[in-house]
Amino acid sequence: MQKLISLLIISLFALGPLAPFAHADESKLEGIEITVNINQASAEELAELLTGVGLKKAQEIVDYRIQNGPFKTANDLSNVKGIGTTTVEKNRDRILL
Repeated sequence: MQKLISLLIISLFALGPLAPFAHADESKLEGIEITVNINQASAEELAELLTGVGLKKAQEIVDYRIQNGPFKTANDLSNVKGIGTTTVEKNRDRILL
């Protein structure tokens, strides 16, 4: 019985340091700055990293970039169909050029 208790205690100590990582969710971690280069990111990356941008809008961003060249400012995103100034403002801190 004592061996079983000892084994249980050792197991808890061995797994204890891993506990903080068990529930870690990158999108919910505070203090981590998320950025995305809108001139290089794929549609999937844009959809994942920009607030209010799904895969369809992200593909519109990529298509616009291919047809018109790289974005010069974050405000240029509002030229993309489906992307308004509100979406640009929500993501301004995340946008890299």
